[in-house]
Amino acid sequence: MRLRKDARAEQYLNKEDKVIKNPEDLKDKWNIEFNNENEIFVEFGCGKGDFALEMVKRYTNINFIAVEKFETVLYRACKKANANGAIPPNLRFLNIDVENCTNIFGLHELSRIYLNFSDPWPKNRYAKRRLIYRKFLEKYQSILKPTGEVHFKTDNKQLFAFSIEEFSYSKWIIKNVSLDLHNSNFEDNIITEYEQKFSELGYTINRLEAIPPSI
Repeated sequence: MRLRKDARAEQYLNKEDKVIKNPEDLKDKWNIEFNNENEIFVEFGCGKGDFALEMVKRYTNINFIAVEKFETVLYRACKKANANGAIPPNLRFLNIDVENCTNIFGLHELSRIYLNFSDPWPKNRYAKRRLIYRKFLEKYQSILKPTGEVHFKTDNKQLFAFSIEEFSYSKWIIKNVSLDLHNSNFEDNIITEYEQKFSELGYTINRLEAIPPSI
C-alpha cells in the first residue's frame, strides 16, 4: 500500500532542530553535534520511532541517530519523541536514504547499526535493495568501528536466511543468532511496533549480531 504523504510533515521537520538538515556537513564530526565523545548508534529505518525512544531512555550515555527515508514516517517519529515538550538530547533524526550513509558518516565513526524489520523486498529481482545485501555491508564496514556491530531483527525467515548468506559471503562474524527471540534467554530486547504486531500474529522473531571482518 502506498504511503499517504502528510502535508504537515515538511514544515514540522524543517522547524525541528533535532532533525539534521545538512548531515553531510557533520561527516566525521558527529561527536561535535552531540557535544560529547560517547559512542554513536544508528538505526536505519526507524519507522515511528518506538525503538529509538526506548534506546535513548535506557542508555543515556550513548548518542543515537534515527534514520528514515520517508518524510511522513519521520514526522510521526519526531512528534512522538517530542510528546513531552522536547526531544531527548542524545537523539537526532535524519531524513535520508541508507544508500547515502557513507556520505553522512566518516570512516569508523559508528559503534553500532540497528536494522529492525527492514523491507524484505521478497522478489529475487529486488534482492540488491535489501539492507543486508553485500553492497550495503561494504558501506557498514566502512562507517563502523572495527569492533562495531550490526544488530538485525526480522520476522521474515527468507530474509533472515538471506542475511546469513550475505554476512557469510562478506566474511562478517555472526553471533547470538536466535530463530525465536521471544522464547530465548536474550534479556535486553526492545520491541518495535512491527515486532509487536508480527509477534501477536504468531510469527517468530529472528535476530542476529554481526561484526565486520578484520581488514
